[in-house]
Amino acid sequence: MRAELLIRKRLLMMLAALILLFLLIGLRIGSLSLVQGEALTARGVRQWTREGVVTAQRGSIQDTNGETLAVSATAYIVSANPQWVADEALFARTLSPLLNADADSIQKKVENKKLASVILKRQVSRETVDEIRSLRTGSEEMRALLRGVSFDEDSRRYYPKGEMLSQALGLTNVDSVGQSGLESYYEALLRGEAGSLRTEVDARSRLLPDGKTAYVPAKTGYTLRLTVDSAIQAVVEKAMRECLAVNNAASVQCVVMDVNTGAILALCMKPDYDPNSPPRDNAELLQSLMRITAVSDVYEPGSTFKMLTCAAALDSGIASLDDRFTCTGSITVDGDRIRCWKNSHGTQSLKEALANSCNPAFVTLALRMGTDTFYKYLRAFGLGVKTGIDLPGESGGILINSRYVKSVDLARIGFGQSVAVTPVQLIAAASAVVNGGRLMRPYIVKEILDSEGRIVERTAPRVAANPISEATSETMRMLLENVVENGGGKNGAVAGYRIGGKTGTAQVYKDGRVVSNVHIGSFLGFAPIDRPLFAVLVTVNEAQVPVDYGSTTAAPFASQIMEEVLQYLAVQKADPKATERPQVEVPDLVGMTVGEARETLAGCMLFSETDGLSQAVTAQAPPAGAFLQAGGSVMLYTYEDSPLTAMDLATVPDVKGMSMVEAGRQLRARGFQMEVSGSGVAVRQEPAAGAYAPLGDTVKVTFELPLR
Repeated sequence: MRAELLIRKRLLMMLAALILLFLLIGLRIGSLSLVQGEALTARGVRQWTREGVVTAQRGSIQDTNGETLAVSATAYIVSANPQWVADEALFARTLSPLLNADADSIQKKVENKKLASVILKRQVSRETVDEIRSLRTGSEEMRALLRGVSFDEDSRRYYPKGEMLSQALGLTNVDSVGQSGLESYYEALLRGEAGSLRTEVDARSRLLPDGKTAYVPAKTGYTLRLTVDSAIQAVVEKAMRECLAVNNAASVQCVVMDVNTGAILALCMKPDYDPNSPPRDNAELLQSLMRITAVSDVYEPGSTFKMLTCAAALDSGIASLDDRFTCTGSITVDGDRIRCWKNSHGTQSLKEALANSCNPAFVTLALRMGTDTFYKYLRAFGLGVKTGIDLPGESGGILINSRYVKSVDLARIGFGQSVAVTPVQLIAAASAVVNGGRLMRPYIVKEILDSEGRIVERTAPRVAANPISEATSETMRMLLENVVENGGGKNGAVAGYRIGGKTGTAQVYKDGRVVSNVHIGSFLGFAPIDRPLFAVLVTVNEAQVPVDYGSTTAAPFASQIMEEVLQYLAVQKADPKATERPQVEVPDLVGMTVGEARETLAGCMLFSETDGLSQAVTAQAPPAGAFLQAGGSVMLYTYEDSPLTAMDLATVPDVKGMSMVEAGRQLRARGFQMEVSGSGVAVRQEPAAGAYAPLGDTVKVTFELPLR
């Protein structure tokens, strides 16, 4: 009896244990299937499948005519399965020279046997991949060594025109993500959408012969078509290279804009860089070279600003063409003496005051308008706010809050001080002065296209404000043409065309103080002035030449750009008899008195400007032997301690690609003679472009006929 009870007790205990075990198993199964089921399924899928990313092809960037400026070229990601690498050191030594990668880094990656795949190198060229594949199909030992290597499609950004438009185009990083410029600003449109490729593998990551494959294709990014014209951009790039060298400047900038739409036709800032091989090892240098200074950096515009003051004064009715202004060399406002650049301009009309760039006259205009009226026009011209251009890093400039403006501040704003603008901001405002009074929003992307070339979005020109009337704009065109014909803008003239414009010489600030020995020279021109098509702004920062006024550092290069652009646009010349001037050789004026020099120049149909510091001419610009159009202006430099040797050397211009006539003109304008060999276009020159040579020396130029 007692034995039966013991057996029953044990059976009940075993039954309870079995029930408990089944309950635990059921709970575990429920937990695995219901609670952790989704995670475990995903884990299993990862173990028996291998998923690769199909990189989307980044959209290209084109100029206004469809010429490619940035494109994604096919490249590869080279990976390896560490579990299949037996000799890590030999593996690393074999691939290191082919991938141009550190052998120790490769070896360290493949020593981690816990990983099924490691990336050895990104953006590898097809040639390198083909070389590795060829090596892997060689000897038995090499096949065994490299069997774990695999290749996935990747892309690499390529810029066919090198330095051209480099800052505006911008850069991408190794992952094809935009870092700067348009590449960054339009990242969401350019990058596209990545695809995927999923395959089934065994426990050792080998493809299953009958495994399933799932492929999701990548979606190509959109294409940007710009307003920039490569032909005009090439003209600007060439002129700015020469401008930077001739003036030995810290930097130069040029913006070419369609005055009627706000479209950017060219944008150039130098020094620049080649985005195909940027200096990534020097982050500080790269950062400075990538900045789009034409929209990010502000400066006091100086006398180019006077066209805005003049337009506002005429439009508001506080001034007319009949008004007279007296300049005694300075004017005092609130006890602050404001000087003119010249000792005295005497009594002059408004037309003459603008041509003479007389500071006291524009101080008078600003004070007449008063803060409320003047600021109404300044805001209508878009000052103090961003233009809205589709480029990153734009600054809105600096305009003192009207509540805090004193009379002396208003006076200085009148002639371009105590106000700061970006080059794009200024050229947009100035374009409104001549295009009928419409402030256009600047833009650089004309169209957005899909991968099939269909236009999905087009930028329409937009009027941001109407600061002045059409009648005022017509008057300003006449006044600005007179500045080039008879005033300080003579060096911006273009033979055969009616040109308008204004020079400027602005102060440079460093550490909050004005630097007295360097300036920012600029010229803002419009062509043709009777029906303006485009505006050109050239700025030259800290030119290291004896005379760094905008009329000598910037105007000649703006003239060169306008002439070539007008010819490219097939704009008909005006009446040659009315507009074309003969070329005049500049005489040697050093050693003469200012009066004698002026008489000599008058006999050559040339005008002069002087710094007014002394009476003896110690240097001149352009130098003796250079050529100017009749009516041009020569700067007479009268510093008593001026080293005359500074004028003895000049930078040899780049004439390659020019015709014989154009090359001769460029060399004569810099004070050199030309020795000709051959015919056609210039292909070689000696001394080389950028070299310093004595004025009057002969430059040997070889010409060849282009191949057909």
